[in-house]
Amino acid sequence: MFKLNPINQRRLAKFRRIKRGWWSLWVLVFAYLASLGSELFVGNRPLFVSYEGSSYFPAITNRYYPETLFGGSFDLETDFRALAEDEEFAANGGSIIMPLHPYSPLESVRIKGDRPPAAPRKAHPMGTDDRGRDILARLLYGFRISMSFALTLAILATALGMVVGAIQGFFGGWTDLLGQRTTEIWSALPFLHVVVLISSIIDPNFMLLIFVLLMFYWIGMSRYVRGEVLRERNRDYATAATALGASRWKVLFRHVVGNSMTPVITLFPFTLVNGFFSLTSLDFLGFGLPAPTPSWGELFKQGQGNLDDWWLIVFPFGALFTTLLLATFIGEAVREAWDPRDHH
Repeated sequence: MFKLNPINQRRLAKFRRIKRGWWSLWVLVFAYLASLGSELFVGNRPLFVSYEGSSYFPAITNRYYPETLFGGSFDLETDFRALAEDEEFAANGGSIIMPLHPYSPLESVRIKGDRPPAAPRKAHPMGTDDRGRDILARLLYGFRISMSFALTLAILATALGMVVGAIQGFFGGWTDLLGQRTTEIWSALPFLHVVVLISSIIDPNFMLLIFVLLMFYWIGMSRYVRGEVLRERNRDYATAATALGASRWKVLFRHVVGNSMTPVITLFPFTLVNGFFSLTSLDFLGFGLPAPTPSWGELFKQGQGNLDDWWLIVFPFGALFTTLLLATFIGEAVREAWDPRDHH
């Protein structure tokens, strides 16, 4: 069974005592896990349909369901919201369970007598955007995409930065010198220009944007890990492991890196924040994920062009502010708990 050493046990206990960081972590984790099942809460496909002795689960299976399957006359995809209100469907023994908020982030909902963007109302508590799409649905699905993007980027950037920084710091000499000069040159490249250039050649998608941002996001982590490894490589335990015949690579990754994790742990939440904010910014500038992907940055762009429609600004801004605030609280609490200067 995995067990933390006494030092990390004290650090974790201290982190738990910092309530704003501890509860922010749980809120953010719960929100992300809930967003992974967004189709169960928000969407225009029902959780369950029963008709003529057969059961269907459209929200889960994502199959094509024609109207004729439920007593309709046309071979078109079923409008399940309309089906839920169809008296003939109910009279024939049909039953249907829709999500709590039965609207998709991609569908255009035309509200009679009110052109989009439509103000908040009972059916759409956060209103609709300039294409008639439900803002609540787009915020929830956009959160899932942005958080998945930020987590993927943070994990990859942290891993790459750890490897590069550890090799530089441990082997030193020409390895360190060449790595440092290469890193300095690479970090001087204009990030936004690189993104614009690549986006103009290739249509951006989730993995392409991960790759582009990863080319720059590992640099900061590598510098911190390098400095930590430089300090740890000459400690007694590393010298003893080498004297006992362990290879340099084994000493590096089994012993030195394991004792150089403080900057990795403390920087990870801030790397996550940067990834989340970067995707939102790229979407706002038009170089992010392609339409009609649910995007917070795209909602900000709509708000900029429709300043009188306050809901296009207030709700996305509130969601972004809350998310970044929670992540920042977590980062500050982790940094305080893992502070190497605190030995108590």
